[in-house]
Amino acid sequence: MLKIFSVLAAGTLAFCVLPSRAELVSGISVVVNDSVITYAEIEEEVVKGATLAAQPYANDPQRYAQRYNEEAQRLRAQDIELFVEDKLIVHEFNNSPYTTNILEGLIDEQIQKDIDRNYYGDRARLIQTLRKEGKTYEEYRRIQRDQFIIEYENYQNNSNLRKILISPLKIEQYYDGHKDEFKVDDQVHLRMIVVNKVADSAPDYARKVADEIMAKIDSGVPFAEMAGVYSSGPQALRTEGGDRGWVERSLFKAEISKVAFSLKPGQHSGVIDLPEACYLLMVEDVRPAHDRPLAEVRDDIERTLRAQESQRLRKLWIERLKRKSSIQYY
Repeated sequence: MLKIFSVLAAGTLAFCVLPSRAELVSGISVVVNDSVITYAEIEEEVVKGATLAAQPYANDPQRYAQRYNEEAQRLRAQDIELFVEDKLIVHEFNNSPYTTNILEGLIDEQIQKDIDRNYYGDRARLIQTLRKEGKTYEEYRRIQRDQFIIEYENYQNNSNLRKILISPLKIEQYYDGHKDEFKVDDQVHLRMIVVNKVADSAPDYARKVADEIMAKIDSGVPFAEMAGVYSSGPQALRTEGGDRGWVERSLFKAEISKVAFSLKPGQHSGVIDLPEACYLLMVEDVRPAHDRPLAEVRDDIERTLRAQESQRLRKLWIERLKRKSSIQYY
């Protein structure tokens, strides 16, 4: 049975389809060995993710409902498998010789940290909060225990990237096979001064200020010094003397990029007067299009290959757990 609930926004009604309350509370979605995954568990995660994805359309009920339902459908299939994997991992651990008093002590320490961090060190406050949510302390501890086991087992089996060794040959092969990833377009090391045009100021105020700044630069005052005093924008950029670092043509408007990439190292532009602001540019250096050398990207490639190998190992590990387990979908 399905229940249709409404999302009211901007005076318009949009509809999203979800399982009924009864199905959520008691319905069994999957049984993994001796553990049950209910629709309620899955839907709780689906609602969080789908709501977040649809939030940008909160003022458009029709698009909100469409985005919510699309994301909910995608997340539902994904979250079911994530729940299954978690159950497999916990079952494997619980049937291993690793369940000891030491483990239980570590979990109690983890719970105490959670109480100290989120409940002012007051266990009674935690229990009161759990009651309001319809949960018991035993349920809470089981969830904490399972999460501890899942994180520990993931780390031991695949997410400890330091255990994964990537040979120099593999790095070189990846570099040779993915040259397009390491191409860099023409770049300039750019400094910029921005004088914003404010709505309640005189029409030519920003231009006059920009002209005064330019006159001082032409008289010998360092560009970076003027940027630190007069440029609009984040404090960090002013502190750095308007330094934008190495930039490509695509980073700025065409009017700005055209001027920036026509300058030689050490040259500055005139005032670039655009509807929103006046701009002054200075090019520190020029770097033509090139391929980043292997030495420069070696660490990035190694991280990529380690992440790929971690994903491969995890997939194999989960497949092994599935082969020796009973999984029933409903």
